Amino acid sequence: MRHVLSALVTNQPGVLAHITGMLASRAFNIDSLAVGVTEDPDFSRITFVVNGDDHVLDQVRKQLEKIVTVVKVLNFSNRNYVERDLMLIKVSTNSGITSGTGNGSRGEIRELVEIFRGKIVDVSPGHVMVEISGQERKLESFIDLVRPYGIIEMVRTGRVALLRADQEEEPDEEAESDSAEASE
Repeated sequence: MRHVLSALVTNQPGVLAHITGMLASRAFNIDSLAVGVTEDPDFSRITFVVNGDDHVLDQVRKQLEKIVTVVKVLNFSNRNYVERDLMLIKVSTNSGITSGTGNGSRGEIRELVEIFRGKIVDVSPGHVMVEISGQERKLESFIDLVRPYGIIEMVRTGRVALLRADQEEEPDEEAESDSAEASE
């Protein structure tokens, strides 16, 4: 199962290397990674996706929370959140998919871009460069549809995510165990 985690960290050199090194040394594979400053320049947010069961997720969280520069770790699994991934992709317009003038592939690609609410950000005689953002499955679907035209080059940012406004902060495990003991 894929889990989206977000770590709020102090904005200082070496934090990303420390975190990724810790994950790698414990054989946790990172499927997606995005890092950026937050509304407070003293902090950065690292959003990453890891594969594994609940035990793996629990281990990742515990290891992250031990790192001094990590202020807070959020698990977005089973929570209401918004996620996005950004992709730039160069697609060939020289394919022989359509019969006709040769402008057919460019027009068909332009239609796909519109359907997926993307943007053509660069045009050359042999390709178009498309910017598209959205959930991972949206980007994967777009890739599948343009693959027959010929993907020349592609780059993605990795997933970023934020909890929706109606979500409370994660419950504190100590508070939960204290309330459970008080109810007994």
